[in-house]
Amino acid sequence: MGITQSSWFLLSVMFHLFSLKTLLSNGASTISVGDSISGDQTIISEPAGTFELGFFATGNKSQNYYIGIWYRKISERTIVWEANRDKPISDKFSSQLKLLEDGNLVLLDSSKTHIWSTNLTSLTFNSTEAVLLDSGNLVLRHKQSSSTFIWQSFDHQTNNFLPGAKLGRNKLTNTSYILTSWKNSEDPAMGIFSHEQDPTGSSQYFLLWNKSQRYWTSGYWNGHNFGTVPQQNENNYFNYSYVSNHNESYFTYSVYNSSFITRLVLDVTGQTKQLVWVDGVGWNLFYSQPSKICDVYALCGAFGTCNEQNLPFCECLQGFSSRSTTDYNNLSDWSGGCVRKAPLLCGNNVSTNGEKDGFFSMPNMRLPLNPQSLEVESAQGCKFACLNNCSCTAYAYDGGCSVWEGDLLNLQRLSQGDSGGGNLYLKLAASELSNSGGKKKGSVIGAIVCVISGVVLLLGSVLVLFCWWQRRNVFGPSNHIDGSLVQCSYRNLQIATKNFSEQIGRGGFGCVFKGTLPDSTVVAVKKLEGLSQGEKQFRSEVSSIGMIQHINLIRHRGFCCQGTKKLLVYDLMPKGSLDSHLFHDKKGFEVLDWKMRYQIAIGIARGLAYLHEKCRDCIIHCDIKPENILLDAEFCPKVADFGMAKLVGRDFSRVLTTMRGTIGYLAPEWISGVPITAKADVYSYGMMLFELISGRRNSSQDGDSRVRHFPTWAARKINENGEIIDLLDCRLECSADHEELTRACKVACWCIQYDEAHRPSMGLVVQMLEGVMDVNLPPFPEILQAFSGIHEDSSEYSSNWGSRTCTSQAKRTMSSTVSIT
Repeated sequence: MGITQSSWFLLSVMFHLFSLKTLLSNGASTISVGDSISGDQTIISEPAGTFELGFFATGNKSQNYYIGIWYRKISERTIVWEANRDKPISDKFSSQLKLLEDGNLVLLDSSKTHIWSTNLTSLTFNSTEAVLLDSGNLVLRHKQSSSTFIWQSFDHQTNNFLPGAKLGRNKLTNTSYILTSWKNSEDPAMGIFSHEQDPTGSSQYFLLWNKSQRYWTSGYWNGHNFGTVPQQNENNYFNYSYVSNHNESYFTYSVYNSSFITRLVLDVTGQTKQLVWVDGVGWNLFYSQPSKICDVYALCGAFGTCNEQNLPFCECLQGFSSRSTTDYNNLSDWSGGCVRKAPLLCGNNVSTNGEKDGFFSMPNMRLPLNPQSLEVESAQGCKFACLNNCSCTAYAYDGGCSVWEGDLLNLQRLSQGDSGGGNLYLKLAASELSNSGGKKKGSVIGAIVCVISGVVLLLGSVLVLFCWWQRRNVFGPSNHIDGSLVQCSYRNLQIATKNFSEQIGRGGFGCVFKGTLPDSTVVAVKKLEGLSQGEKQFRSEVSSIGMIQHINLIRHRGFCCQGTKKLLVYDLMPKGSLDSHLFHDKKGFEVLDWKMRYQIAIGIARGLAYLHEKCRDCIIHCDIKPENILLDAEFCPKVADFGMAKLVGRDFSRVLTTMRGTIGYLAPEWISGVPITAKADVYSYGMMLFELISGRRNSSQDGDSRVRHFPTWAARKINENGEIIDLLDCRLECSADHEELTRACKVACWCIQYDEAHRPSMGLVVQMLEGVMDVNLPPFPEILQAFSGIHEDSSEYSSNWGSRTCTSQAKRTMSSTVSIT
């Protein structure tokens, strides 16, 4: 049967349409005039296909669809830009993203209504094309001039700030490049948090709540980084810059390695977070600002309180429930806040059963902002003034009366020992006070409650006396601090340690003795020396230390404070201290293999990162060395003496000068007199890591009376592409993972840089050792220049090391695989 001319025409049209559909569904990088995508069709970025653009929905059951851009080559769908974030469509198959003849890119719904548009004017017809670039930037450009962008998504960012984009102001058009958070984890609509440049034109940036309340500032650009974001100058992954000229002022950043996947996002929590993608792990946090989530203004909404120690971080106050249970509990959207469960009666009114409104006491709270002060003579007067004011919702009295009217915002439940807190009294209905444990009247019910309460109280008293008697047999007269630490009597610690007869260690703060409790628990008891605090301050500091728990930090059991006698009690580690296994060939001390050493290095780094970054206040150890690393039965490392910096306080620099065996770990800033930061611990960690690698002290004196400095020799090996296996403890007979050994050597070299700004944070050290981040070749540390004349010839140093180096055959075996990159 023949084919007519009209049939050929229809076939050619069908073929053309099929080809166009196939092209778009398979991911072209360009939309030309008249072309469109709908349904599951996408376009892919050019030239490497890093990003993809198309329709997407959020949540498992959502019927709202958006046009957006996401990463194409990672396992987790991550949206970085949305076109119609505030106007979703319901059917992606009947909607179109289309490039019109007038040059505008538009989103049309099923009724052909313009949902979103680039809104450009004065364009030449049929002269533009839409292209998705590998930077994640969707652009409109002239066909004849591909480098000239008429419109770009980077000028209309949502909540993600990608490398190459700008955050700032266009002075010619008087428009801003800002970030705005999602409404919640499943709704990309504009949220209440924004990140933008100072509208007065300065170089600082603000985080804003509701476009009005500033709760964080970046500080001013100093030519290298912003004042309050030191992390921007602590890495070798990003290049940050700030530009200001007649046309615009903006902040931007790039990555040194093009394969590095990163983004800065304004999260629904109100924090800006620099995230890095790690295959097999997911998005890893590089840093966040503000670093404490409860510093975000009004994070938990009205009558919600923030608690950094709990998940979720927000909860409603007593007598209140969340306005939207789904948003509050499941979607991390706490902005709706909480509402009263029972209405207030107001003033002197009473309920039908004679009950009145009252107050619920909330101790140790960060008080709300903007209180009103009242002139009253007592706490009772403050209470009645609030009770008789129908607008008053809470009061506080601390020598003066403060009251709050309307919604309570920015509340935070502080931890024990936190400063800046106070007692807040929240006005509640009588029924809610009864539910919270207040008095409840009623003749028969009241009598029954009293009888039951009496029985419970009697049994409880007997139980408390029994527990007290048992505890007295163990520790003597004692009391619990925060449910974990126990205050011990000096007499009972004398008995437990046999009058301190078995000394198992000594440090800069005193001697450590072995003790055995009556229940056969073996403990270590440290007698502290040189502390001048009073008993109240000592108890407060020890209490805060006792609350810090981490698998790589020593656990404290108790303390003693009787006059000048101050002692700490903690678990005894059966494998002793790290130095015993590195530097002593005594019987009973095992030689640690490389796998165990590497895990110990990671464990110590995790413990320090927790002290620096995860505690309420940054705790600087100040005395990191092998003697202060204890090993449990499984050789899991425990950082000890981490509370001494808090206990010693401002006298710490004086105490350090008397420490024995510590001078080799001191960061140069201790000597120069500049303020000490957490980077001092990083330096000490780096020096200790060299010892963990070599199995010897960093400084030694050989038979020719010349001082040998191992880090100097190691740094030269690293920078000169030498045989890294020479740095390994000879007792391991060259048995080590070459990649881990190289990584550890480079990390140690980065940690001991003279300028603390060039040292990584301990959080970064953990990521580098875990292989999450690549470790670039470090520069030769300036601090080691002073040792450069000690051993001019590496071969001479190696020969003086003698039998501690590997055999030639082992070297040849390993050198083929060990290299520095």
